[in-house]
Amino acid sequence: QVQLVESGGGLVQAGGSLRLSCAASGRTFSIYTTTMGWFRQAPGKEREFVANIRWKDSSTLYADSVKGRVTISRDIAKNSAYLQMNSLKPDDTAVYYCALDTNGGQYDYWGQGTQVTVSS
Repeated sequence: QVQLVESGGGLVQAGGSLRLSCAASGRTFSIYTTTMGWFRQAPGKEREFVANIRWKDSSTLYADSVKGRVTISRDIAKNSAYLQMNSLKPDDTAVYYCALDTNGGQYDYWGQGTQVTVSS
């Protein structure tokens, strides 16, 4: 059974940084079809896309709201992805979820989420 475990969330002051980690386990993932993404959901808001990374070529995609402040990376040997977040703003406060697309289609596995709180 596939499991995604996020870590690295916490409380940080505006302007600070956090690094989120996501580790996948439970099966072997194809480097050619796997994409790992990060999403977030703030209280009272819809879940929104933050960033993703394709394993085969490390190509990345970012939401406009985080572009220039966030960097996604991956370590295939560890089945892991990371989200380095800098210059954090109170609007970045949300539960951050890691998600895995193993077939080049939709995200079919999700983590339990990690809370990020940015104080002003």
